[in-house]
Amino acid sequence: MAYFRDKFRAIFQVNEPPHRIALAFAMGVFMGISPLLGLHYIGAVLLAMLFRLNKIVSIIGVSVNNPWTIVPLSTFCVWFGAKLLRIKQVLPVVDWENISLSSIAMKFTDFEKLMHMIRDLWPLLSAFFVGSFIICTISSIASYFIILRLAGRYRKIHEVS
Repeated sequence: MAYFRDKFRAIFQVNEPPHRIALAFAMGVFMGISPLLGLHYIGAVLLAMLFRLNKIVSIIGVSVNNPWTIVPLSTFCVWFGAKLLRIKQVLPVVDWENISLSSIAMKFTDFEKLMHMIRDLWPLLSAFFVGSFIICTISSIASYFIILRLAGRYRKIHEVS
């Protein structure tokens, strides 16, 4: 808990108006939950640069999706996307007895097999993308208002002191 408290304290001590702190954090949250796996931090920094927001605050926002939260958060996004898209089964049936490293590698070397694999995974991929974009949008809006309020309170308390 002390770790998170220190991160929030660092956010609120940034020498910027609460609105800009909240916006940078919200953009980080958006990128952190987005389905653009592997591009979360890069995307957050690029958005912060584009809108001239604090890059560090944006990176802290990305950190809501971390090694402890990525599996439950991604699972929730797939579940939510599947419900919205009315997909009953997101995972394809897997023939576990005939699976091997060479059979997996062949799926990536043979174009027809690759397309078949993508078709099999399409319910999972579409549910993940739709669910993630909706959840990251809702989460970033909510985090904006939460951080805006907390940053405003922090400023009032520390102006008086």
